[in-house]
Amino acid sequence: MTELLHGLEPILGQRPRILILGNMPSAMSLASGQYYGNPRNAFWRITGALFGFDASASYPDRVNALQAHQVAVWDVLRSCRRVGSLDSAVERDSMVPNDFAAFFTTHRTLERVVFNGAAAETNFRRLVGTPPLASVRAPSTSPAQTMRLEDKLAAWRAALEKI
Repeated sequence: MTELLHGLEPILGQRPRILILGNMPSAMSLASGQYYGNPRNAFWRITGALFGFDASASYPDRVNALQAHQVAVWDVLRSCRRVGSLDSAVERDSMVPNDFAAFFTTHRTLERVVFNGAAAETNFRRLVGTPPLASVRAPSTSPAQTMRLEDKLAAWRAALEKI
């Protein structure tokens, strides 16, 4: 049987306004205990460009920069079974979502949700329902999403302006 994987605790500052939701951290991210730990993942380059911080800074500095910009990061899935890192490899019947009812109740300063890719949005809607705030899907920052970095950045910028 495939090992049960458990996600990471959210990146969360004092008064978050934006929640970026991925599906489930990659194997590399889980091993390092850091969101978007695969250096080929564009997440830190994109958020660095959008929020004006150095994407090559230390992980704690990048986390602090997101928190300073009132951005929280979490994943739809609390646990699942998956071989490798691809969202398509997640065993559908093993998916357990995080407790979003409690999260949204506790963090009332949140104004919007940005889904990092289709899997995050699809699984949120299937397992949790409709987000209680404005939401938008941006292209996945994963290296499996073969869109050029410039195009991903433009789409993320447009997504953040849209809501």
